[in-house]
Amino acid sequence: MTQQERHGTIIDMVKRQGYATIEQLAHHFNVTPQTIRRDLKVLADEQLIRRVHGGAGQLESSTVNTAYSTRKLINHDAKARIARALAEQIPDQSSLFINIGTSTELVAEALLNHHGLEVITNNLNVAATLQHREDFNVIVAGGSVRSRDGGIIGEATVDFINQFKVDFGIIGISSIDEDGALLDFDYQEVRVAQAIISNSRRVFLAADHSKFARNAVVRLGHLRQIHGLFTDQEPPAGIRRLLHEHGITLSICP
Repeated sequence: MTQQERHGTIIDMVKRQGYATIEQLAHHFNVTPQTIRRDLKVLADEQLIRRVHGGAGQLESSTVNTAYSTRKLINHDAKARIARALAEQIPDQSSLFINIGTSTELVAEALLNHHGLEVITNNLNVAATLQHREDFNVIVAGGSVRSRDGGIIGEATVDFINQFKVDFGIIGISSIDEDGALLDFDYQEVRVAQAIISNSRRVFLAADHSKFARNAVVRLGHLRQIHGLFTDQEPPAGIRRLLHEHGITLSICP
């Protein structure tokens, strides 16, 4: 197979699957990982794919989020490290919100060794993860369930969240702009996240490094509204400056 043919097949695989790892591609083509890395660099430079940690993904839109099944795979190990570090900051017997997202779902898994938590969530996957802990009180918000990812959204969800005031709000995000704007794709999901921020004494944001390079269209809020950012790589200089200015704790989980 020529390099051009391999490049075409890589593009097709990424389009079909949404994401492909270097290991998967090297095995598929029976070439070295170094060869695949060179291929991905060429394709990314030509804006035919998007480089992500450990592989390649589809080029992203600022108006449509990547498929949930793909997001679960992208940077999974980094998200798991972030989740464990964040969970360590949650004391037993705490009350907390956990919102929609693959990162926050991993935080829920990391909380399973805690005791006496009260968790309010608009994420059915989070509820399913935590439901078997007998000393947890898991409360699921009302609203409309999104079939694609188990998220619960809508005005009823916002009204439900507004009935509570909790110790910690744990949120994910699709994009962090260099001016500090927190951005996402779904207006209804954003409305719920805004309610979570407003009704949490402390807000922790779980965001792997890819969120510093993405674009999204709906403004959720600003970095100054959170108390801690948990990520896996050093953020860009502009974001580091904002974190320092607003006294936000930065936790890097390499």
